[in-house]
Amino acid sequence: MSESVETTATLWIWTSPQAPASWHFLTVDGDAAEAIRATALMRRLEGGQRRGWGSIRVTAMIGDTKWQTSVFPAKESGGYLLPVKAAVRKSEGLTAGDTVTVRVEY
Repeated sequence: MSESVETTATLWIWTSPQAPASWHFLTVDGDAAEAIRATALMRRLEGGQRRGWGSIRVTAMIGDTKWQTSVFPAKESGGYLLPVKAAVRKSEGLTAGDTVTVRVEY
């Protein structure tokens, strides 16, 4: 049985001098992040496998575009980072700085 949350966030870019490629993310925080964290904890307590970097496998949907990815804990915000790949940004006409509503199933 899967659960889902919907949240609105600003699309932002992460870059690094050591890694010149740029990665686009949405930060899932607040009640949405707490719901994901609680479900992940329950699954681990029930004997589920722990994934690398504390990631959680999800299905995300923005507009009409749906894809599978993982969310990763965000130490700074206490929420999760959701990577938004180029194909999704292109199909939904998104650029950094846009306010985006995303549905996350986990």
